[in-house]
Order: sequence, then structure tokens, then C-alpha cells
Amino acid sequence: MAADLGITPIVDLDTGGVIALQAAGNGHGNISAVIQTIHNVTGSDALLPLVLPVPAIVVIGGSAAMAPLHEALRISGRRPGEIIIMVRGDFAQHDRRALLIGLEGLRAIGYLIAVGDLGTGHIPLDLLVDAGPYLAVISPELVSRTPRDARRSALAESLAALARGVGAHVLAPGISDEAQLTAVRGWGVRLAQGPLLIPGPSGRVHVPIPVVEQEPVQALLGPRVQEFLLPAVTLPYAATAEDAAEAFGSEPSITSVILVDEYQRPRGSLDRSRFLLSIATRFGHALHGKKPAARLADTARTVPKTTPAIAAMQFAGRDTARVYDDLVVTDEVGRCMGVVRVADLIRQVAAMQH
Repeated sequence: MAADLGITPIVDLDTGGVIALQAAGNGHGNISAVIQTIHNVTGSDALLPLVLPVPAIVVIGGSAAMAPLHEALRISGRRPGEIIIMVRGDFAQHDRRALLIGLEGLRAIGYLIAVGDLGTGHIPLDLLVDAGPYLAVISPELVSRTPRDARRSALAESLAALARGVGAHVLAPGISDEAQLTAVRGWGVRLAQGPLLIPGPSGRVHVPIPVVEQEPVQALLGPRVQEFLLPAVTLPYAATAEDAAEAFGSEPSITSVILVDEYQRPRGSLDRSRFLLSIATRFGHALHGKKPAARLADTARTVPKTTPAIAAMQFAGRDTARVYDDLVVTDEVGRCMGVVRVADLIRQVAAMQH
């Protein structure tokens, strides 16, 4: 992980493991340095997620302005789900809507979103609410003056608490000494990078302070369920059991059918195995075929899209009879966005623990 490649390792302070790389940006309102970094990253580094700083003005410019970045990632074989776009820099108030539209477009493609330079950048704090970022990055200028400047330390700590409160993970950049590291750990920050955190030959970092007691929300740190989202097969709540049987019969990989109301809110869930078992009995079709499928449905097990993977898996395990049923992922107003298979969550959690 050479510095001359324009990349900095991001470290999980609990494990000492490098979990991502951050690319350098030139701060001149373009993405040329970021694109060069993408081309430079090869070998084992290419297996790690990338945090790419992108000026707000480029995101505001829409798909045309972002096209060179998309192309560089395509050539490098990178998938959007491996990339965190970190928006930073000034933007005019009248461009706010365009910025949010641009961020939503990037999220729709599959990129994760971060907001950078919190505390010194000219980014309204309520943008954290509207943008719903996966990651919030404290300004390196604030971190550099911690803990010697008590007032700036207090500001940085409050920003970290705010970011966690709106559902974002928090990154503290530019850690150069143990006093700074102790301070950011006291704020509940788990992700950091900087000169102090250089991996050794093993690829891990010696974190030179004791692990502090974690808040419950920090113990749930991990990818959100929306990263494992699969399209849901939905039917109107009034659909018949015959309709559901036809849906299951159309594709053997379908593990559930979600019954939704007129607003696409989940009202019930049909598990493939249990439903087909009910229909396949000697008189099953005669008993159920023309009647509402809801008679055979279970309550939909819903989780908000921002739920961490570990929390979702814990939720799934509360009902031992349905532990492997698909979870239904919902948006801010309770609409069905898709489903998550518990087996995918188990694989992810197992990978996090190695």
C-alpha cells in the first residue's frame, strides 16, 4: 500500500485490519487524480473497497461529469458496490437539489455514499439527513488539532455523534499520534486512517491503545442490509393462492413472494417451502387455490434499509421457526424495496469475524 500510489489505508480500530483504501484527490474541482489512483491500484490492494473523494461540483454536473470515473472503474473491473463516493467541497445553495439528485443517481447505480470534511467544509449539516450517507468523514483539520484544542475537539466529537445518530459510520482521517487516536476512540469512532496507522508485514495495524467500551450501536457496525438487496417478487395482497403458485413456478430460485398493499407496503410473506407444501397436499389446491394467498401467509419480517447486517441476523434469529425466511427490506416510508436472504447475512458476518 504505497503512498506514491495515492492511496491511504483505512483501519478498523477494533481489529487492526485494513478494510478499505482512500484515494487522494487534488481538490481542483476535477477527478483526474482519483482516476489515476484507480488505474494505479493493483494486486492485493485491488481486493479492498475504495473511498473516492469527488468534488460536489462534479456530482452536480451529473452523468456527463461522472462518466470518466465510471469508465475508469469499468476498465479496472471494479463494481459499484465496492466503491464509496465521498462528496466534498463547496457548492451553492441553489445547487443543493442537483447535488442530492446526483447522489441518489449514484446510489441507484450501486455506489455507497460518503460526506467528507465535516466541520470545516461548507456542507450544511442537514445534508447528512437528506443525503443519508453510508459514511461520514470528520475534517482532517479538526482531527489534526485534537486533543490540544479543546473547543475543536468538542466540535469533532459532536459531529461524530450527529453522524452516528443519522445512521452513518464515522471515519477520522489524518491520525498522526496516539493522543489523537485516544481522542477519536473516546468519541466512539471505529474507522480511522493516517500516518500512525501504517500496516505491518502482516497487513494489520498495531492499535496502541486499549479498546474502549463500545456503545451498542457501534457493536452493530457492518454493511447495511441494502447492500445484500435482491429484487422481491410481489403480488397484491388480494392475490389468490393460484397466483402465488404461478409466481413460484415461474422461477425455481424464488424463495419468497411478498404480498403488498396499494402503496407497496408489505402485508404478508409466503415462504416457498411452506407454501408449496400446503398447496401440494392431496386436497391443497382445492382448498386454497381460488382463495386469498394471504390465508397461507406469515407476517412479513421487515427491516429498514439502513439496518446493519449483524442486527438483521439477530432479528432473524428471534423466531426459530422462521430463522431462514427472507427478510423484507423497507424504505423510509415502509415500502418494499426487496428482500435479503439470511444465508447471505451469515456469510457476511462470518467473513467479518475472520
